[in-house]
Amino acid sequence: MLVSRSLKFLRISLLTVFIAIHAPFASSQKKPAPAVSAEQKTARYFDSIRNQPLLLHAFLQQMPKGADLHNHLSGAVYAESFIKFAVQDGLCVDRAALALTQPPCDPAAGKPPASAALQDSILYSHLLDAFSMRQFVPGLESGHDHFFSTFGKFGPATNGHTPEMLVEARSRAAAGHLQYMEIMFNPDGGAAARLGASLGWNDDLSKLREQLLSSGLTKIVADASKFLDDTEKKEQEELRCGQPKSDPGCNVQARYLYQVARGLPKEMVFAQILAGFDLASKDPRVVGLNLVMPEDAYLPIRDFTLHMGMLDFLHGVYPKVHITLHAGELTQNLVPPEELFHVRASIEQGHAERIGHGVDVMQESDPEALLRMMSHHNVLVEICLTSNDVILNVTGDHHPLPMYLKFGVPVALATDDPGVSRGDITQEFERAAETYHLKYRDLKKFARASLEYSFLPGESLWKTAATSQRAAACATDKISARKPSSARCAAMLAASEKAQTQWKLEEAFADFESRF
Repeated sequence: MLVSRSLKFLRISLLTVFIAIHAPFASSQKKPAPAVSAEQKTARYFDSIRNQPLLLHAFLQQMPKGADLHNHLSGAVYAESFIKFAVQDGLCVDRAALALTQPPCDPAAGKPPASAALQDSILYSHLLDAFSMRQFVPGLESGHDHFFSTFGKFGPATNGHTPEMLVEARSRAAAGHLQYMEIMFNPDGGAAARLGASLGWNDDLSKLREQLLSSGLTKIVADASKFLDDTEKKEQEELRCGQPKSDPGCNVQARYLYQVARGLPKEMVFAQILAGFDLASKDPRVVGLNLVMPEDAYLPIRDFTLHMGMLDFLHGVYPKVHITLHAGELTQNLVPPEELFHVRASIEQGHAERIGHGVDVMQESDPEALLRMMSHHNVLVEICLTSNDVILNVTGDHHPLPMYLKFGVPVALATDDPGVSRGDITQEFERAAETYHLKYRDLKKFARASLEYSFLPGESLWKTAATSQRAAACATDKISARKPSSARCAAMLAASEKAQTQWKLEEAFADFESRF
């Protein structure tokens, strides 16, 4: 019995010695822990602060965001600027309507000069509220009605101030770490619409196009390009581009979308659509067109199918011109349910490559099939969360953003009218992150999509943007090296504005993520 216990103890002791001798060797044979990438470290930090609003804001403010693809120029400017322009131009204020008017002014009749607001803090505050959603509380007036009424109230102050408005839009975009914008405005100043009104309507769209072109539309388009020349020259001077201490807005590329006022009579709408197509086909700064004004107003509803027919016809004449359309900025509170079909029609009939808003998508017929179609055809949705909240009162679980993501529809966040809404692109990323518990990589995907689906010309840097696979020419080049290491990639970037801008975004992400 004693011998048996001794042998057992000896075996245990020998095993202990064997383990002690070989443990370091066995440990040294373990595979090293995988390196944590800068993106992963950044994502971990993001997760650690997602419930701390102030830290989240600071993080997202500095995060590269790519492009703002849905930005109305007049709605991008803050009310304070319009009051300043009104004072400079000697405009008047209608105290009762809280709107700007042309002189002569008459203080005794309640129409003092706009300069009076600079000495009257109450009037100044009321104008800020009237020109924006600042301090707005729904009551007798809805958010929808207040929002759209602002444009008529500050409208007179926009005349002659396009350069300053572009300066403000680009400077604010730079502050939000955007690289590119597609800005909606009308560079012909309404001349095409006025020509359309003078000629009247013709059901034969081909003949109507010929009439417009032969009656002065060609000159209107040429004048619009000249207007852009003059505007950009003044804008560059004010931004001090190319000079010491230039404004950061100089680093934000800006292109334009010709905006068509679809709330006008049909002959004016067609003339504007034609002008937009023709201008975009001749001036590379105008990268496409869009239809604007409230989608639920009488004429846009009555003539919606006709407008899609106009786009279909002119798309056949100008097949290379890009189209993005406001569609589905609707709810059943605004229109009857049978009017909730604009997203599908805008794609199938209007040839929209992108959809602005798309809020009513789940109320359209067979929404799942529609979402699958959008995913299959890569129709991006320009999501404007703040705008959809203040105008339509659609937010949170009632917003379709999660549905778009679920079905793989490409998405980019956009500001819509940040001056009127009193916001910026960072606010859109904050809303998305906080409301839908998105990950850092989700937000990064939005930023990449904004450039991938922009109307910038050239080949994409990405073979598959959704999976972050770069095109073969640049597949092995290191972004952190700043310049592509291969001649093949360098040649691709030199030939493509889009790829150049995408490469710069990746550089910006590399810089940003290196901080974490």
